[in-house]
Amino acid sequence: MKSIYRQTYIADASRPENDSEHSWHLALMAMLLSEYANEEVDILHVIQMVLIHDMVEIDAGDTYAYDPEANKTKREREEKAADRVFNILPEEQAKWMRELWDEYEASETKEAKFALSLDILHPIIMNDLGEGKAWVDHDVKERPVRDRIDRMRPGSEALFQLASGIVDKNLDKGTILPSDK
Repeated sequence: MKSIYRQTYIADASRPENDSEHSWHLALMAMLLSEYANEEVDILHVIQMVLIHDMVEIDAGDTYAYDPEANKTKREREEKAADRVFNILPEEQAKWMRELWDEYEASETKEAKFALSLDILHPIIMNDLGEGKAWVDHDVKERPVRDRIDRMRPGSEALFQLASGIVDKNLDKGTILPSDK
């Protein structure tokens, strides 16, 4: 996990974040921010989901959230990765982990909705701390970022509001570009 680098930079923007750091941050965020979930959640279940979700992404490759071309094949690549990774395990563990991953992907349970909120919030915070480096590097525009953070609302309205404020601040700073009207 330490050798899989993501598009998001660490807080000081000195290098890309690795997947181990991302997973650790998400697990801590789940523990520390659970009070902001729209509904009370089983925090262990949330942590299990975010960790399993990242396992699949490691095998499939990190798809930059704001890359429309790469996102066209993301689901297919991740399905193949999930099949491969989980089927390495004994049958009972494979079934359990695949169910966790499927639950996260469906984003229908309160735990999955909150897990998704955290997974969206994390790079928003890291980009903000790193002066928007990944957004600047990729000429990211406001509309795709707003569309992405809107997906946080079912899991945590409070964290959505936090993310929205961060987007506003970075739009004002010019690290997120205004979308064409």
